[in-house]
Amino acid sequence: MDQTAAVLANEAPPRGKYPHVKRGGDFLFVSGISSRRPDDTFVGAETDHRGTMTVSIEAQTRAVLDSIRSILESQGASLADLVDLTAFLVDMADYGTFNRVYGEYFTHDGPARTTVAVHALPNPLIRVEIKATAYKPLG
Repeated sequence: MDQTAAVLANEAPPRGKYPHVKRGGDFLFVSGISSRRPDDTFVGAETDHRGTMTVSIEAQTRAVLDSIRSILESQGASLADLVDLTAFLVDMADYGTFNRVYGEYFTHDGPARTTVAVHALPNPLIRVEIKATAYKPLG
């Protein structure tokens, strides 16, 4: 089975020893992606001079799905090739907005999906993280 891994320069660098994407045969496994930019700021998240956080699940969901699209395109695949996706939300009160934005990218023919609530993600400004699996045969 062919196995390759890629860390992409145009994406936020992984915070550990793992790739953005790993090919295992005909499958592409995308590591958990947040709205973190390469400069370590976050799309849809700001903290003012008093420390008050403003976070947009809408902006973060779009940023995450756009990053997954970019990662897949780097491997010759697209969002249409996704077969499974797991979304991690810090607050299920964000589910409605997350689901609405998700629906701008996918229909009922899209990937199987699981959405779970988690206690926390690696930074308090992150409200959503998504990992995904795509099927894109070699050649």
